[in-house]
This record gives sequence, structure tokens and C-alpha cells, in this order.
Amino acid sequence: MASVNKVILLGNCGRDPEIRYLPSGQAVANVSVATSSRRKDKNTGESIEDTQWHRVTFYDRLAEIAGEYVKKGQPIYVEGRLKYGKYTDKDGVEKNTVDIIATEMQLLGKREGMGGPSDGDEGAPRRAAAPAARPAAPAPRQAPAKASSGFEDMNDDIPF
Repeated sequence: MASVNKVILLGNCGRDPEIRYLPSGQAVANVSVATSSRRKDKNTGESIEDTQWHRVTFYDRLAEIAGEYVKKGQPIYVEGRLKYGKYTDKDGVEKNTVDIIATEMQLLGKREGMGGPSDGDEGAPRRAAAPAARPAAPAPRQAPAKASSGFEDMNDDIPF
């Protein structure tokens, strides 16, 4: 049976990325992302905002891109997977961690320092994805002609 471990976050960066390099030369960047939800308190009718903080880790080229372009307070879209871990703190207490290992990122909001609204690209999302783990598949061959589907006489002037 197949399984899925996928996370999608749309939130705001809580701090500038911390970028470092492993001995292998692999880039790693960490950032925190805040997501918020609102609800009404049943008793008071008051609106309550609940903010969750997520630790996001980027690797390789995606880490370098995050280190260069992601800034504190900036809205960001992240796709990735959950990774659970444990560590022992300085007092000897075992702690659990949950990280999001990012595979895709899209910067949202307007670009800073790009010359203003005359760019024509103001506010356009920018997308970056992690490199594929396997080589790209060769271009598919054209399939041989199939048997008639019965739709050949349909009008091709459909307005959509």
C-alpha cells in the first residue's frame, strides 16, 4: 500500500533563515513559519487567533535560495514532508521535535528593491523547487493512432 507524508504551509517567516554548510558541502537553511487561524469564543463571542510555529528545513539549492531571498515577516508557501526526531537537552531531558523538510517553496508578496510597480512583476509569486531525486524521464514517444473514439465529427470551435 502506498503512503503519503506531505505538508503544505502558507504563513509568515518568523525569522531570517540560518544557513550553514555540512562537511559534505551541502547547504542547509532553517526558518520558522507562523500559521494562524481564527475562531470565535463560544462564551464571549470574542475572536481568538491561534498561531502555530513550524520549523522548516531547506537543503541544497533550495537552502541557498531561501538564504538569499527569504526575510523575516515575508509571506511564504512551503511544501514538504514531516520528520520526527528526539534529542536530549542540557538537563538530560529527552525532547521530541517535528520538522518540515521542504521540497518546494514559493515566495509571496511584493519583491523588495526591484524598482517599484513599473516592473510589471510586482507581487508576482516566485517558485523554487528542490532538484529532482532521479534524472528526468525521456520525452514520451508519440503513441500510435488509436481506434476511432467516435468524437472525430465533433465541432472543434468550442469557446473554452
